[in-house]
Amino acid sequence: MLTDLQLILTLFFILHFFSERIFAFLTKSRILSFKANIPPEVKGLMSMEKWEECSEYNLDKLKFGKWTDVFSLIYLPFILIVVFPLFYNSTFVSENPGTWQSAAYASCFLSFTQIPFWLIDWFRQFGIETKYGFNTNTQKNWISDKLKEFILSLLLMWILFSIILISYSWGAKIFANFWWVLAFFLYFSLQVLLMILWPKLILPLFNKLTPLEDDELRKKLFDLSESAGFKAKSIDVIDGSRRTRHSNAFFTGFGKFRRIVLFDTLLDQMDHDEVSAVLAHEIGHYRLGHIPKRMFLSFVLGISFFAFIGFVCSSSLFYNQLMLNHHNYGEIGPILIAFALAGSVLSYWFKPLSSFISRKSEFEADAFAVENVGGWASLSRALRKLYVENLNYPLPHPLVSSLFYSHPSLLERERAMKLTSLN
Repeated sequence: MLTDLQLILTLFFILHFFSERIFAFLTKSRILSFKANIPPEVKGLMSMEKWEECSEYNLDKLKFGKWTDVFSLIYLPFILIVVFPLFYNSTFVSENPGTWQSAAYASCFLSFTQIPFWLIDWFRQFGIETKYGFNTNTQKNWISDKLKEFILSLLLMWILFSIILISYSWGAKIFANFWWVLAFFLYFSLQVLLMILWPKLILPLFNKLTPLEDDELRKKLFDLSESAGFKAKSIDVIDGSRRTRHSNAFFTGFGKFRRIVLFDTLLDQMDHDEVSAVLAHEIGHYRLGHIPKRMFLSFVLGISFFAFIGFVCSSSLFYNQLMLNHHNYGEIGPILIAFALAGSVLSYWFKPLSSFISRKSEFEADAFAVENVGGWASLSRALRKLYVENLNYPLPHPLVSSLFYSHPSLLERERAMKLTSLN
């Protein structure tokens, strides 16, 4: 028989599933209503053949998403309600494990529960993405990536859990009920360190980065960076085409580790002015302080979460509600795992706020780009190419877009850019 907490979490999983189905239905209905004829507002964006392909691609993604949601609805509650208490109540786990051992149990449990999602990713990569010509990956390389991801995530989670468990063990003796403050600051410091080391140590494990060879474009981009107040150490090209034909651009790292990274597919698809506009948009995120703002929000949410963890660990009620036996009372590892398993459906209800903040940042970065490249035309052309090449649907359902899209639609962005140009 389920406990009250297990029933509540199961209800959240069910609500999450039906919410996703409702929004998927709205999206599907909108795509089907426009499928036969290109709406006037996006006429000229793509040919009729491309429009039909774009519609089919997004319909197929919705269909695939339905089965992914069904799997998650069955699998995650089963792990949380059945497998999780069995694992932590077993003799070899629950009998006074040391700090390092407890961290190993937690990281292994969480890592191995993610393996079934590999199959979903495989079907997406070698099913839909291959069908529409986006997949350039090989099965051998895909398996290699997954193994590297698994080992890396296992190691990082073990380090993370170890830091939190040590903070809990030592901090409780010094700070009593405020051990979670020390744990959070160590956790947050590790996050910042990983952001710094990511471009140098982790990204090269999966992709090859090479300096931009086009002298004319490199000079143009460095000049733009300097004039926009973004002093980058290097402009690199990432071999994204090894795995996909989708394109992107981003900057990563801090200080001397800061890099501008362009997908090789992006360079193949766009002219110099369009690449410059995309880069100006990314620089806008940096210059307008979007990264520190996101980090501050993460800081506030993070310390609030750790404070809640501190409260939960001080009471046996939560352990009983998770069907954990008395050997686990006061252990923080099982509590962290429980939140990790239920995290996606709990954080889902905060996504509209996250989307609102992200969309606002995108509008601001667009405006910054328009001001720094002398107009909105080049960025508009770049966005239109990205939509066509990536088969992004340009007319999402307004409600779905406003609640769950991290980026505004193409038409919303163009309208805002035009207003920026006029002001």
